[in-house]
Amino acid sequence: MENEKLKNDDKEMESTFKVINDRGEEVMCDILFTFDSEETKKSYIVYTDNSKDDSGNIQVYASIYDPKGVNQKLEPITTDQEWKVIETILNTLQEEIKKKMTETANNGEDGEQ
Repeated sequence: MENEKLKNDDKEMESTFKVINDRGEEVMCDILFTFDSEETKKSYIVYTDNSKDDSGNIQVYASIYDPKGVNQKLEPITTDQEWKVIETILNTLQEEIKKKMTETANNGEDGEQ
């Protein structure tokens, strides 16, 4: 899903947007998060169309975007350096979520005693 056109009539980025995929179909996507990289000097958007891969995992995509652009167009990530930045952020977020879930589960057990 690279090189899709980001369709959003509002100036402020919402939590969802539509893309036109390579088959010309309009697909609704949820924005997971956006971030700017000091290392690459680019802005990235990480999103999902909530489809699942063959293993049952939700598909997640990342693209370069211009947060100030009027006509948003998602650009492909082409370098290993950029993918490493994104993977690092995703891994960090995943670890934080696991930690919070463990803390919540442990707090629930403590509260029942």
